[in-house]
Amino acid sequence: MNNGPVARLTRAMYPGSFDPPTNGHLDVIERAAACFGELIVAVVVNPQKRDPMFSLEEREAMLRACVSHLSNVRVENFRGLLAEHVKSRQADVIVKGLRVVSDFESEMSTALMNRALSHVDTFFLMSDQKYSFVSSSMVKEVFFLGGEVAPLVPEPVLRVMSAKRAALHDHSL
Repeated sequence: MNNGPVARLTRAMYPGSFDPPTNGHLDVIERAAACFGELIVAVVVNPQKRDPMFSLEEREAMLRACVSHLSNVRVENFRGLLAEHVKSRQADVIVKGLRVVSDFESEMSTALMNRALSHVDTFFLMSDQKYSFVSSSMVKEVFFLGGEVAPLVPEPVLRVMSAKRAALHDHSL
């Protein structure tokens, strides 16, 4: 019996700067990948943010290493409006992770603007409480001041961070 045309799998897009990717990001990616047929992790090139610690290529490579076990996840990058990129990739939904209430306050207006521009809704995933305090900027600060961040970032990310710290140390000698 034919029930009509087969619907396309739901395609979601998880945008972010991922400078660097954290275990919190990976948690959201894994949970979103379980909810949607396809997940695009989109590394944004954001000229409004200060220069990233990691190059676009490094961030993409770290993410690819972190998601290699997820067959329905791909990593790419984009510049410009998220709403335009979402439309160009025919994504059905935008995924955003929320750690604390202030994240919702800042993300809500962005979600409404993206919906107005692209007609695509935003799916908010609450952070696992063990990652609710983890941000990329805090991880970078703690790491480059000599603190231990191994529990906060995936192993491929820690390798790249350690190499970057060693290179910066060698440069300062």
